[in-house]
Amino acid sequence: MTKKMNHIIFLVLMLWSTVLFTSCYTPAGRSTGEVIDDAAITTEIKATLLADTVLSGIAVSVTTFEGQVTLTGAVNTAEQKHKASTIAQSVKGVKKIDNLLKIK
Repeated sequence: MTKKMNHIIFLVLMLWSTVLFTSCYTPAGRSTGEVIDDAAITTEIKATLLADTVLSGIAVSVTTFEGQVTLTGAVNTAEQKHKASTIAQSVKGVKKIDNLLKIK
């Protein structure tokens, strides 16, 4: 193959992959990247909550949709509830927090 033919094949493959990846959306109309961003936010928050000494051993459920984080579960004190919100807010990409944690 000539260099020109290799170049044309490369350009066609790049164009095809660009069209393929930009047209991938979930049934809710969200791109793959948006879903991955939400999963990364959830994972980072969960890891930070688990590593925090104030929240050690507390089961906090974290869900994220379009950068909006929802915290659910039960904590022992108002300090723990506030700390969970503070941790969630510190993660890049978080737009809003719904802290639905209940104090036992």
